[in-house]
Amino acid sequence: MTFDLTPEQDQLRDAVRALGRRYGHGYFVEKAKSGEHTTELWADAGRLGYLGVNIPTEYGGGGGGITELAIVCEELAAAGCPLLLLVVSPAIAATVLSRHGTEEQRKRHLPGLADGSQKIVFAITEPEAGSNFHRLGTVARRDGDGWLLNGRKCYISGVDEADHVLVVARTEDSSTGKLKPALFLVPTDAAGLTRSKLDMEIVSPENQFLLYLDDVRVPADALLGESLDAGLPALFAGLNPERITVAAMGAGTGRYAIERASEYTATRKVWGGRSIGSHQGVSHPLAHAAVQVELARLMIQKAATLYDAGRDLEAGVAGNMAKYAAGEAAALAVDTAVQVLGGAGMTTEYGVATLLGAVRAGRIAPVSREMILNFVAQHVLGQDKSY
Repeated sequence: MTFDLTPEQDQLRDAVRALGRRYGHGYFVEKAKSGEHTTELWADAGRLGYLGVNIPTEYGGGGGGITELAIVCEELAAAGCPLLLLVVSPAIAATVLSRHGTEEQRKRHLPGLADGSQKIVFAITEPEAGSNFHRLGTVARRDGDGWLLNGRKCYISGVDEADHVLVVARTEDSSTGKLKPALFLVPTDAAGLTRSKLDMEIVSPENQFLLYLDDVRVPADALLGESLDAGLPALFAGLNPERITVAAMGAGTGRYAIERASEYTATRKVWGGRSIGSHQGVSHPLAHAAVQVELARLMIQKAATLYDAGRDLEAGVAGNMAKYAAGEAAALAVDTAVQVLGGAGMTTEYGVATLLGAVRAGRIAPVSREMILNFVAQHVLGQDKSY
């Protein structure tokens, strides 16, 4: 067992950290509050190869795994730039395409995902069903040599920045008459696909949308994979990378908040010339938060290692635990940073309160802490399913 990164992974961490700090949290907040996107940062990350670290080399990627992508997510977040679309496009879409797409689909989309010139977002959540694919209301029906899609999706990230949306729908199995999940690559400018922006209390340059699919017609090759049988394994292929990279982003955000707070408390002097960080009432909460973030980072490393080794079942357990731990740690770290900074913690200038909404959402999405506890109780502790 080793806790050391390879020399190449160390170099990647250092390089991504440098890129993130070149932009910084001020850039992130400015883009978010002006309604713009982090276009320049995304383009630089693509040009330098960071967006495609987990994509096979034959499609323009770095040939690494989720371990490398988690490093990218964490270090950009640790620089104050937690980019949600890293989770959606490189982690979910690129993994699903790499594992289950046709060769033509991989050639068409993976090079653009690797260099950042293309983004593919993911649409599973629905107003009624949530992300329970057994109850999805979005249905795809055969229409000549293509498909017609109808339904609604909600909380879909970054549709306004993407070329395609990977839509999870249900199709009728002609042999059984039962509905089964399938994934479709739908152009975001397809006729019948409309969107409505959701107003969120989160400071983020990436927007959330409601999607409406009204007789959206797509060709046969929009179906991901060689057949309908690819649907269920393709759907599950994106879940572990999603949880691991979301966790990495949370851990990076926690590191950022603790670093900002520690710098402030080590130099802020109010009584008797001593720094406020010399008081245990200030330093102990920060130290506690730092411990929780580091524990989460260890579980993220374990989950990513298991996933890259092809041990999907074990990675599923570790990935869920990592997401839980990082979500809790990030929320604790940001809240603690705000508290120890006092009034300064609530200002935009000090750059920690701007993360409150995002880390609170991290305890809910993409899977809530309660559903993770259900998972652990059932699959680790052997308890009866509770829902």
